[in-house]
Amino acid sequence: MANHSLGLDEPLNQYLQQVGVREPLILQQLREATAQQELSVMRSTAEQGQLMALLIRLSGARRILEIGTYTGYATLWMAQALPEDGLITTCDISTTWTDVAQQFWEKAGVSERINLKLAPALATLDALLGEDAAGSFDVVFIDADKVNYTAYYERSLQLVKAGGLIVVDNTLWGGDVIDPANQEPSTCAIRALNQLLHEDPRVDIAMLPMADGLTLVRKI
Repeated sequence: MANHSLGLDEPLNQYLQQVGVREPLILQQLREATAQQELSVMRSTAEQGQLMALLIRLSGARRILEIGTYTGYATLWMAQALPEDGLITTCDISTTWTDVAQQFWEKAGVSERINLKLAPALATLDALLGEDAAGSFDVVFIDADKVNYTAYYERSLQLVKAGGLIVVDNTLWGGDVIDPANQEPSTCAIRALNQLLHEDPRVDIAMLPMADGLTLVRKI
């Protein structure tokens, strides 16, 4: 819900961008193009993309599943961190936004590492499970419609390998998760997933106050 990390004032955010982020030119160009799109607030922050790239390199990940593509900014961060034989399967339903994404993936020379699935994400995830893809992904990134977050998580937990990583975006939801008066479906869905993650013995977790809240989940 924000294009900078929750709780940072603008001077501190500018300092973070200046000395804490190394954003390649192609990603800067995609970020600027995304700013012209409807709902540009949905874009991942640069520091978040950089963290995802670092986690991919640290883990040696080769197969990534992304639930929610938008204009492909986070996708591009991750694709550039993959080895040449790596592959991201990314899910979205909008051709308007993913057309922008594909232009920049091509310019960056990583389009062969990205498999775009244009269909409702739950249908794509169920199809993957039907194709015996359970346990085949190293990393899953969940950043799509919030009302389906628990459903996405449960399927992701099947699709990711033991010791693999699930990253869930927007888990602080602009601070609305602690407002009892906010009973919007998306807010309630995020609260429910946060509580599930807190109590889930199948995983280790770390919730980070980065971007709009980022929860790292390791499948045990």
